[in-house]
Amino acid sequence: MNGAEFLLGAQALARHGSRTALICEDHRVSFRQLAERVAAAAGVLEDLGLRPGERLLLLMRDTPDMAVAWLAALRIGAVAVALNPKLAASELQHVALDSAARLAIVDECFDAARFPAITEVPAREFRARALRHAPAPVLPLAPGDPAFMLYSSGTTGHPKGIVHVHRSIAAAGLAFHRIGVGAGDCVFTTSKHFFAYGLEHGLLATLAVGATSVLHPDWPDAATIIELVSRHRPAAMFSVPTLYRRLLAEPSASLAPLRTVRRFVSAGERLSQRLAEQWQRAVGAELLNLYGMSETFCACMMTPPGTSDGLRTGVPFDGVEVQLRDASGRPCAPGELGVLWVRHPAQARGYANLPRESQAQFRDGWFCSRDLFSRDLEGHYIHQGRSDELVKIAGQWAHPGELEEIATGEAAVSEAACVPVPDADGLERLALFVTAKTDGAQAERAARDACERRLPRHKQPKWVRAVEELPRTATGKVQRYKLREILARELAAKD
Repeated sequence: MNGAEFLLGAQALARHGSRTALICEDHRVSFRQLAERVAAAAGVLEDLGLRPGERLLLLMRDTPDMAVAWLAALRIGAVAVALNPKLAASELQHVALDSAARLAIVDECFDAARFPAITEVPAREFRARALRHAPAPVLPLAPGDPAFMLYSSGTTGHPKGIVHVHRSIAAAGLAFHRIGVGAGDCVFTTSKHFFAYGLEHGLLATLAVGATSVLHPDWPDAATIIELVSRHRPAAMFSVPTLYRRLLAEPSASLAPLRTVRRFVSAGERLSQRLAEQWQRAVGAELLNLYGMSETFCACMMTPPGTSDGLRTGVPFDGVEVQLRDASGRPCAPGELGVLWVRHPAQARGYANLPRESQAQFRDGWFCSRDLFSRDLEGHYIHQGRSDELVKIAGQWAHPGELEEIATGEAAVSEAACVPVPDADGLERLALFVTAKTDGAQAERAARDACERRLPRHKQPKWVRAVEELPRTATGKVQRYKLREILARELAAKD
């Protein structure tokens, strides 16, 4: 099985060849045109010396050119590695070395010579050569052959390379089936294609079902999202809570175009009950919660339409198996909090160059997510945070996510993040950081008062601080260690 052939081969084109596959600004590309461009670009990659199994780095904006280069690598059996341009130079160098790539295609808008030991080809030159190149044949591959890599960007340490295989691509679009998105529908995804979330729902899933993907080359703001929705009237929009929150800050009248969208999906961050309720009131539609991870590439579970309350994470998709296990690895009893293990048809084969980590998390066909979940009486799973975030306070377990949920329920608070910090005696205590809608002092008071009202004493934060913004990685994850550093500096200054 070749993933590029699965998406754009003769059978796929017989179903969808004349449909529009991609829209980017004023440019439309049909499925047939995309297939022709991919075949020609694959020939250019072969001329550049790229061979089966070798890695191709793509430092490109989300445009049809990026989609062409990514799929062309798969067509000839190479491995596509899309890069986040917001990564620090040291992180980009790590990915280049870790992946052992020897070729990179780089958009002209990014700094040249980021990869001194790798052949860099400007995207404009690559596109020009592909316009006059003969098509390269599809390389037959085994379903378990590597197809692409995703580099996770955690809150500490270097990004980890996650190796996905060609059969993973056939599983793309599980969420589409649940919400009724299919051939001829239009989809808009705000997340970039170097994210698993954006790659699946903004490119591969739309190609798999015959839908149209609206691409935006850069990072969209609220006004851009509204304009794109107004122009293209997508059936579904996939985004993150941060952007949904920013949209709600826009004037109510400007949200009118959003009311034409059938389904809104939220993933990538914790979705709060308050945000879900505000969205329902403002737009008249549910925010459907979706959960997935880079290691499974495709989403694992989602709240079925009509059941979303902002708290439930969802029900597993057909073909996806999940188990909640306790600390010893045994299945949890009903109602018991446990770590989620997943067996997914799009599961990665492991981490590149990290055998210990691969062995620890990929076991007997299952993947350990290290995320804590509970399960309600109706079979819905509820994300309770990370297993490695549990903190023992005064001999009792506390979870930072509980404080974050309470704080963001306050009208004065925009976002919240809670971290453990040792006090002067070296004992773990909780520090809660909030960003404000308008006034920092008001948000700080509101968060503290809410925690005092709703939590037992051992779970209450010792420190509550308002900050202008939460520090984040290039992929949007909160850098909790930086929050600890903020408080450590403050406490050290007082000593």
